[in-house]
Amino acid sequence: MSIPMSIKNMVVSRSCSSPRNTIASYRSITKKKIVFLCLLLGILLITILIGLAVGASSLDLSSVFSALMREDGLARSIVVELRLPRITVAVLAGWGLALSGAVTQAILRNPLASPFTLGVASGAGFGAVLGILMGHGLHQWLIASSAFGFALLTSFFILLVAQLKNVSSETMILAGVATMFFFSSLTSFVQYLGTMEEVHEITFWFFGSLSRAGWQEIGVALLMIAPPTPLLMKWAWSFNALMAGDESAKTLGVNVWRIRLGGILLASLITAGAICFTGIIGFVGLVAPHIARMLVGSDHRFLLPTSVLLGAILVVNADTLSRTLWVPQVIPIGIVTSFLGVPFFFYLLMKRRRDYW
Repeated sequence: MSIPMSIKNMVVSRSCSSPRNTIASYRSITKKKIVFLCLLLGILLITILIGLAVGASSLDLSSVFSALMREDGLARSIVVELRLPRITVAVLAGWGLALSGAVTQAILRNPLASPFTLGVASGAGFGAVLGILMGHGLHQWLIASSAFGFALLTSFFILLVAQLKNVSSETMILAGVATMFFFSSLTSFVQYLGTMEEVHEITFWFFGSLSRAGWQEIGVALLMIAPPTPLLMKWAWSFNALMAGDESAKTLGVNVWRIRLGGILLASLITAGAICFTGIIGFVGLVAPHIARMLVGSDHRFLLPTSVLLGAILVVNADTLSRTLWVPQVIPIGIVTSFLGVPFFFYLLMKRRRDYW
């Protein structure tokens, strides 16, 4: 039975045009995601300007711009010396926590994974407690150094346990949960034995605060967060392969052992840099990557930068609310991020019914 020439031509034309249509569709989707990233960057800049303008002493945008340009004046003291360091710390904290959360979820293939669930934050918290006890709450650098040291010590311990058990994601999560409870118990024990002033300082550190970091501390945090970021972005294709499973990633030429261990180590370093001067800022590393995945999908070339921008926007908005909701009191940033993150996360989760993971 012969096939009509018209049907043959239709089949040939469709088979030839299909790859072209696929490439065009892929380029269109990529362009839309790039435009969306630019939109998020614009939203972040607008959020920063609003944060610089509002507070106990509100300013208009023209006063903010003039304060950034002039060398003296009350407006410059408010904007440059008080609000700009806070907002810079907020951007760095949101950037670091969201990026480390997205990386941890990718390499462990677990939607609940984050440096907090791996025990890194608990280790940093216990280190800060020791720094408070040794410095009597007066030496900020001692607290930050101790928090950073214990964060890295926790990550090295988890990596050691995982290496002994062939670096499985389940082993790393279980080791992290056990480590988290261990350091939480130690912290509670130290609080029980501490004086009233020490307990107050410890509790305030765990609430989180953006007012303690000056420009020197910001520089140190930036050195801990910025250099690992391009490397993690470079590993985006490897993270995509890991999401399909270790065996599939290995067949694609991914060094699973190197990517997983290196990713955890860099995520821990970034987390330590984000919280060593600010205290615990919860929920950002878990919520921001989930929201980013709902918006742009699971391609880590776009997921990682989207998570970074969303994390920064979330923390900057949280800081602005913490300074304006109860003037002249400042609500701890960790409380506000939880109040902002939890409802927004559940809203998106209920609105988008299909499985996005």
